[in-house]
Amino acid sequence: MDRPWGMIKDPVHGYVHITETEKEVIDTLPLQRLRRIKQLVFADYVYPGANHTRFEHSVGVMHLAGLLGKALPVGMDRDEIQRIRLAGLCHDLGHGPFSHTFEQVLMKRLNKTHEDLTPWIVRGTELSEIISRHGFTPDEIAELAVGRDQKAKSFMNQIISSSVDVDKMDFLSRDTHHTGAEYGKIDIYRLIYKMDVFDDTLVVDSSALAALEAFLIARIESFRAIYYHKTARSAQILLVRALEAAEEELGLCSFKIPDEYLELDDYSVWAELKRCEKSAQIIRDLESRRLLKCAYEREVQAEDKAISGLFSLDGIRREVESEIADLAGIPTSSVFIDTPSLPSIPYFHKLSLDPMEIPVVDASGKCVLKATKISKIIEVLKGFMNIVRVYTYEGDRDRVKEASEKILGRLPESARVSY
Repeated sequence: MDRPWGMIKDPVHGYVHITETEKEVIDTLPLQRLRRIKQLVFADYVYPGANHTRFEHSVGVMHLAGLLGKALPVGMDRDEIQRIRLAGLCHDLGHGPFSHTFEQVLMKRLNKTHEDLTPWIVRGTELSEIISRHGFTPDEIAELAVGRDQKAKSFMNQIISSSVDVDKMDFLSRDTHHTGAEYGKIDIYRLIYKMDVFDDTLVVDSSALAALEAFLIARIESFRAIYYHKTARSAQILLVRALEAAEEELGLCSFKIPDEYLELDDYSVWAELKRCEKSAQIIRDLESRRLLKCAYEREVQAEDKAISGLFSLDGIRREVESEIADLAGIPTSSVFIDTPSLPSIPYFHKLSLDPMEIPVVDASGKCVLKATKISKIIEVLKGFMNIVRVYTYEGDRDRVKEASEKILGRLPESARVSY
């Protein structure tokens, strides 16, 4: 590992030591831009303290990656620890303005996600020269940052991207800290110090089963209370509509080189959306907190997740929106179907629970079991429910509710939306 430079005081992890290499990487445009990209877009409309950014999350992931690397009983050397820390530091560089909200536009226009853009940024900016000068390979850092380094051992990729990775450990802890929604109070250090490597795969020791159960419960509860909160999603849906309306005129997806993409952040794009005639009214509504209202909500059991999956297909979703609008006697543009599988949902692809992926090693250290085989709680968590919602403008709420019930199914009185 490079020489130490100093410390950063983090509200979640305390003092985070950084090296001279990390300091040089932190002081680049790709990293500093993350200060201008919120971690949770519009969560502050519900939780006023949720104004943290991708920058501090990236520092936190770097810190936890180093802790886990040192804790694993596989003898990782100083260079390997530095490599995994740099990967953690760079893992979110590909995020566009408004974080996951921009993902829906990226997918629709370019068929890319922020994880596709992260390696492109590492290779195509000043980061490449800095990483090379300090004795590391930009290609390896670029791919390891998104858990796709084919040359690395599997567990190295899994530290950054797996069912129980340092990315999730940090954002669950950090997001619950800043929102005040305490569902993510998990003992991440118990998990870190009780992880091992078995057949080149990251595993959890069975003695930390309670911590693993709490971690998985926190994933579900945080999704419901933070990432898929009805009010935050209402604002995010409107912002997606504004981005889609203005994308062509503003050229939001016309970037050709990383430096052009790095010019896009929350501040610059918001200002452009305000100036663009096609999106200006939506932005005025958002600035005044004039939001959509949830007219219909239906929980879909895991075994019926194909229902919500269908709504993630743009054509099918638009068709059902049109049917609801016609029945309600309002324009199609006034009906919005929301489902957790949409790309704009924060962390859904990372939080959707598949506990079968989480290997647990028994007390002997010789047998790896699936978490569901040794934990009744985790087995029950497989019933994680998807939630399909229909939003509209306040004046159309009753008509859209009735139309949605006829088309999507009437709900019992106890399940009616009352907010």
